[in-house]
Amino acid sequence: MQTPILEELKEKLGEQVEIRKVDVDQDMEAAMKYGIRVVPTLVIEKNGQVIQKLEGVTRADALEQYLKPLIEEE
Repeated sequence: MQTPILEELKEKLGEQVEIRKVDVDQDMEAAMKYGIRVVPTLVIEKNGQVIQKLEGVTRADALEQYLKPLIEEE
């Protein structure tokens, strides 16, 4: 359910964002590293640091509004 939203966002923002998908059932180490307890969880990093975790399905417009100021800071 979250994948089409992320694909739409990637189309809009292009190279300004990097989207990685992790299957927490297959990669428990990543799940533990990021403290993922709910699926889906979006982990937002900037300069290698986690700055926000969004749990549950996040609408494309809400996610875009959240990301734009972070992108503009660069």
